[in-house]
Amino acid sequence: MSTPNSVLIRHDWQEKEVAALFEQSLVDTIFQAQSIHRQFFDPNEVQLSTLLNVKTGGCPEDCAYCPQSRYYPTGVRAHKLLALEDVLGMAKKAQDNGATRFCMGAAWRELKDKDVPKITAMIRGVKQLGMETCVTLGMLDLPQARALKAAGLDYYNHNLDTSESFYERIITTRAYSDRLNTLACVREAGIHICCGGIIGMGESLDDRSRLLINLSNLPTHPQSVPINVLVKVVGTPLAQTQDLHPLDLVCTVAVARIMMPRSYIRLSAGRSLMSDEQQALCFLAGANSVFFGDKLLTTDNPVVAKDRALFKRLGLRPQS
Repeated sequence: MSTPNSVLIRHDWQEKEVAALFEQSLVDTIFQAQSIHRQFFDPNEVQLSTLLNVKTGGCPEDCAYCPQSRYYPTGVRAHKLLALEDVLGMAKKAQDNGATRFCMGAAWRELKDKDVPKITAMIRGVKQLGMETCVTLGMLDLPQARALKAAGLDYYNHNLDTSESFYERIITTRAYSDRLNTLACVREAGIHICCGGIIGMGESLDDRSRLLINLSNLPTHPQSVPINVLVKVVGTPLAQTQDLHPLDLVCTVAVARIMMPRSYIRLSAGRSLMSDEQQALCFLAGANSVFFGDKLLTTDNPVVAKDRALFKRLGLRPQS
């Protein structure tokens, strides 16, 4: 890889220039993204993360895409927080399959102080396995973030989901500013940020541009940027949303790579619906991380054997 000294890390992206990236030839955008990608990463490595739902369903938020919301008849039953030994068993299985980061998600609006000791025990246990740790627990405050950091937490996931202007059409129970405040607490505590969004929810191209601007213009670029494609779950308000064109994802990945050169760009929800060819183009456009494992919270994910076959065909190596 070349030395990453020719790309300016920016936090001042403007709408016109990001719109121009989306509107130019996709071939040119991919070439620009791949050129930048090679300055900061090995282009033939992919980082593997596994996501476990440690507390399922019953969420009091009304996120229109989410089958775990208690507002929607999706058939997802609410369960209590998993036992520590069960979580660590799943973490070890993920590690044996090649994952280097283990992410734990809870269907909560916010982290409660009474649950902090249980979550920190999970973080310490996963760290002892030698894996990177990540949690997504909803909103939190600074003392809670510092407690998670003290337990060894590496990453906190808290997505912006979409642009601020489109946000109120997707979620009404939590303000955009609430998400930014949580990210500020995570950053203040010294925890890496995992923050991205969802495309294919009926948003405009301008909304995608604004989402990426909001991410890249944070004080520090998120170290991981998950790009999710809407999984249309029966019972949710977005179940009948028009399908996203496959190349729209490729272009979004490429623009994200150009705007956030040092970040891991992760293909997240929706991969089970993607062709090998679409995923290959996304890797060419600068994606270098995936969620790995047969389940992604409550929705399907490509089975491990299928992913391994795809990586072999593309000549991609799991990051060690």
